[in-house]
Amino acid sequence: MNQEKKLELKKTANQVRKGIVTAVHSAKSGHPGGSLSAADMLTYLYFEEMNIDPADPKNPDRDRFVLSKGHIAPALYSVLANRGYFPVDDLKTLRHTGSYLQGHPDMKHIPGVDMSSGSLGQGLSAAVGMALAAKLDNKSYRVYAMCGDGEIEEGQIWEASMFAAFRKLDNLTVIVDNNNLQIDGSIDEVCSPYPIPEKFAAFGFNVISINGHDFDEIEKAVEEAKSVKGKPTAIIMSTTKGKGVSFMENQCGWHGKAPNDEEFEIAMKDLENQEVAE
Repeated sequence: MNQEKKLELKKTANQVRKGIVTAVHSAKSGHPGGSLSAADMLTYLYFEEMNIDPADPKNPDRDRFVLSKGHIAPALYSVLANRGYFPVDDLKTLRHTGSYLQGHPDMKHIPGVDMSSGSLGQGLSAAVGMALAAKLDNKSYRVYAMCGDGEIEEGQIWEASMFAAFRKLDNLTVIVDNNNLQIDGSIDEVCSPYPIPEKFAAFGFNVISINGHDFDEIEKAVEEAKSVKGKPTAIIMSTTKGKGVSFMENQCGWHGKAPNDEEFEIAMKDLENQEVAE
């Protein structure tokens, strides 16, 4: 990836992170930690990779994205808003009474959301169904599903994975946001799913491990996933929970807590300083 494109993506991801912090602060609730860790991959998919059109969000030939860990809706909403699906200013209405931006993605009311999600473990099954539908209909669209590393402790994830590999769904890419923290602590102390790459490989996936904040590695992994035939791909991305906000990084307590006014100012200044540095 050339430097100009990389810089552009970094700036966009920074705007996405600002939107996340703004939305959660305005809502006085939500999940900033995992939203911030996923921001770079989501930025790459929506601004560089996926075949989508904000003016035609229901195009039957579009690529699909399923946010299986639906609680990081602020990240998806911020990406969609910055991509042009709805006004960025609407992020301030997150979780407010009467707002269409609910606490979890809602495909019936939010432009660009391909699947309602929030019950952990279920989103991947929906994505597998979409990928199978593409195969049966001889369609070329691709399906991406993002799971949390704590979420993959759910058994339904592995049922869906077994089915995806058995059906040779090479149009499916599963992305695991491995920030090593879930609501109750580090995943290896709560109910360790490690080693994650070996598990997906055992289920028949092509597996790629990357730094989820490095756009060069993200691009290479996504390109490899498209080239692999006969099996689905799992991208296991190592990330930092709360990425970009000094006091949130690697802090379990910021899994599901909103910043107060003082913390909001610090967070936005952190992100503004990074934008200047880049």
